Amino acid sequence: MAQMKPRTLSGFMELLPARQVQFDRMVQLLRETYALYGFTPLDTPLIEASEVLLAKGGGETEKQIYRFSKGDADLSLRFDLTVPLAKYVALHQNDLTFPFRRFQIGKVYRGERAQRGRFREFYQADIDVIGDGALDISNEAEIPAIIYRAFSALGLRRFKIRVNNRKLLNGLFALLGLEDRAAEVLRTVDKLEKIGPDKVRAILTDDFAVPGETAGRLLDLLASPDPMAALDAFRGQNALLDQGLEELGTVVRHMAAFGVPEDHFMVDLTIARGLDYYTGTVYETVMLDHPEIGSICSGGRYDNLAEYYTDKKLPGVGISIGLTRLFFVLEDQGYLNDSLITAPADVLILPMTGDLGPAIQLATALRDAGIRAQLHCEQKKFKQKLSYAGKLGIPYAAFLGEDEIAQGKVSIKDLCSGQQQSCTPDEAAALLRAGLAGRAAGTPIREPEVQR
Repeated sequence: MAQMKPRTLSGFMELLPARQVQFDRMVQLLRETYALYGFTPLDTPLIEASEVLLAKGGGETEKQIYRFSKGDADLSLRFDLTVPLAKYVALHQNDLTFPFRRFQIGKVYRGERAQRGRFREFYQADIDVIGDGALDISNEAEIPAIIYRAFSALGLRRFKIRVNNRKLLNGLFALLGLEDRAAEVLRTVDKLEKIGPDKVRAILTDDFAVPGETAGRLLDLLASPDPMAALDAFRGQNALLDQGLEELGTVVRHMAAFGVPEDHFMVDLTIARGLDYYTGTVYETVMLDHPEIGSICSGGRYDNLAEYYTDKKLPGVGISIGLTRLFFVLEDQGYLNDSLITAPADVLILPMTGDLGPAIQLATALRDAGIRAQLHCEQKKFKQKLSYAGKLGIPYAAFLGEDEIAQGKVSIKDLCSGQQQSCTPDEAAALLRAGLAGRAAGTPIREPEVQR
């Protein structure tokens, strides 16, 4: 029989065990952080009816979607977590309590061209707050606090949350005579950091016929070091701009009380978000030492989450972290904390006699004490067994020879320091717990020292 060469599809991430432990630890910390703010977990199906996922229309989404038929059913893999959320809320609106606060961490699929740092299968970590007809702006101010706490829990320190308001931008465009080209201008402004002001100006003037003076005035405002003060000159001239200024000011005022330090957020008028459904506050989060990476967490306020499925108005605010891409970037830049314990066990139990009973009893006792214990009963040389523990990073080994069994004891060896002592099973459990507590500290991310 001819053998097939094993391979992983392009655009699909497959991790080795230690990296998988680090990734899962990040997921766990995000789940714990989201739960602190009263969000409930949600898990929607990977597969939906194509008409449900494409209710908003085709375009790029339809080109990228993984779509297939099974019998008479037209099915697709979800391409984000927001559309399934919209369907879920519309379907269960009479059974949910509003405001509905959910988090979801799961895989999504996009059939786009795979390239470095861009995946076809990837995890997203989302939170959303959905209101019934209305949603207080305090929710928009709380979102940055969740972003700050989440990234801090992961171990990131040098990041900044940039906030803006779409009402403010739309009102400003109306004052500048750009209302009929607002969508195009927004999409162009959203590229400002990637392509620079000169290219943005060229696109505005050449492609969208924006007068040169107007484009210059707009770009000057967007580059202002104190955008709120710069926009005060426009106050009272446009109702939508005034509303945006008021909302953004409220969000900024509340953020400090929610626990976001001033050096971790800023108002940035260039943040527009490309998706058309954002209607209020918008967010993007960047790593200060790697701005070329772009946003590692983004989102915003929208007026009606489920308008394609129900007439009920369901406004919301939410954010999404592209977790697979973020993990790839962190690994690529050397940010993953390799001193974090990633071993599958805390102690490797090595029976030294033909009678496995005492070793099995010890493993059971340690597991009952909450210590991850693995038995190694293979017919290998002693040195090979220790090598096995070393390769997996297991920090302790437990030896049970004839002398230990006769004395009702076990020998525990710290495989890092080389220290070894004989103790009872109960003493062994206490010894291991104390040693593991000292090693358990640390976060999945450890930022490299940066010359400043």
